[in-house]
Order: sequence, then structure tokens, then C-alpha cells
Amino acid sequence: MAVLSLKVINEQDQVKCVASGENEVCLVSTLTYVKGDRLCLESDRKNIWLWLQFDDAMGRSLVYIKDNISYPIPFGEERTSYSPKAFYGDRHYLYARLAREDEVGAYRNLALNVYDRHGDTGCFPHAYANVETRGEAVFAARNAIDGVIANLAHGEWPYESWGINRRDDACMTVDFGVDVIVEKIVLYTRADFPHDNYWVNGCLEFSDQSTMELPMEKSVAPHVFPVDAKVTRSITLKDLIKSGEESPFPALTQIEVYGRVRDT
Repeated sequence: MAVLSLKVINEQDQVKCVASGENEVCLVSTLTYVKGDRLCLESDRKNIWLWLQFDDAMGRSLVYIKDNISYPIPFGEERTSYSPKAFYGDRHYLYARLAREDEVGAYRNLALNVYDRHGDTGCFPHAYANVETRGEAVFAARNAIDGVIANLAHGEWPYESWGINRRDDACMTVDFGVDVIVEKIVLYTRADFPHDNYWVNGCLEFSDQSTMELPMEKSVAPHVFPVDAKVTRSITLKDLIKSGEESPFPALTQIEVYGRVRDT
């Protein structure tokens, strides 16, 4: 059992609304969010799996949390990588539920987390990179695990992506927070041709430093790579080699990692 609380807290650390429950909680907020507001998920248990929904327009994600979560509501430029419906208006439905073992252990996309964000979050899976083009929200690493696969353009949602700012040494990591068994990798590379270039090869590194090659081609369709049931805590996409075409702008729209959590 876990006691869960959902809260809306303002910039002065005042609680604007709150709801609590055992194993499951929902919060209906009739507030119009303002800059500085944040959403919080608190639990009397740490290191747990939860179904989490901070906004009804974004849906739920199955996440692993090591501690309480504080989620600043995006405003300004940061909002450009979110649906314009997200966090908008004066009626919001927030939800959290302790996940069942069969849900945690199911075969699924282990990389999906619509509530990931830049920085140390304590909420997994979490994506981070050594470069994000100009530090702009529409090119952040989190965009590559948000479940949106639209790859025929670039820029504001739903065309957000991980942008590498022309760096030859660009790499991105997805940290699962726990050991998982990976059986398949799917990459949606951005395909806004002729603006975009594309990668002809890449490397996937697992947490034990073993690697596998990722040959790619110019394509709108996903690149699918079977994996021989590899146990890992994280994966890193690196050693990306772009084609000889003129454009200097290859980018990643989405990475999906299919498999199961090792222990539930």
C-alpha cells in the first residue's frame, strides 16, 4: 500500500489544491495555472511504479519514481514542445495509481514517459543528452520519449525532436531507473527533407558498455532493430554518422525500447 498525494503549488510554496488516497488518487483542479505553479506527486513509499497523469491532454505514463516528483508547469518558449491543449484552461484532471505487478512486467515500450523533462527528475524513464540544439525546448532529449512520432517537419509540437546542433559527437541516453530486458529498438528519425539530413549508421551502447550497430537509411518509416534479450539499466545512442547529403541537420523524432522490466 502507498499513500499518494497530488498537489498544485505556487511559486511561494503555497498549496493551491490537494487530494490524497491509498494506492490511487485523482485531483480535479479548477485553477488557471500561472507562471511559477508546479504539480507535485508525493508518496509515503519510495522506489515504486505508478501510473501518472499530470494533465488530461497528455494522458498517462507508467513511471518508476525514486522520490517525490515536482513538475513545473511549462510557460513561454518551454510550451512549444507540448500540445497547446496541455495545462490550458481552468479545469484539469490529475491522476496517479500504484501499478500492479502484471502491468509493470508486461512487454511494452519501456522508454515512454510523457512527463519526462530536462534535468534530474527522479522519475524514470528519463532521457538526457550532451547537446540539445540552442537549448530550445523543441529540440530537447525528452521529446524523443514523449510518444509523438510525427517526423515530416521540425519545430513546435507535434514536430518536436532531439536536435544535435550539428555536433559529430552527439549522444543521448535513456535511463530506465531499474534493470530491464531489451528485445527491440525502434528509431523514428526526422524526415523533413530536404531541410533534414539523415544518419547512415549509429551505435547503441548498453550499461555494461557492450554495443550494437544501427545501420540506417533515408526513410520516413521507423528503423527496427531486434535485440537478443539484453539486460541493461540504460541505453545510449552515439557515434551517429550522417549521410553525405548537403543538409547539416539530422535529428531524432522518437526512440522506442521494447521489452520487460527484469524484476517486478
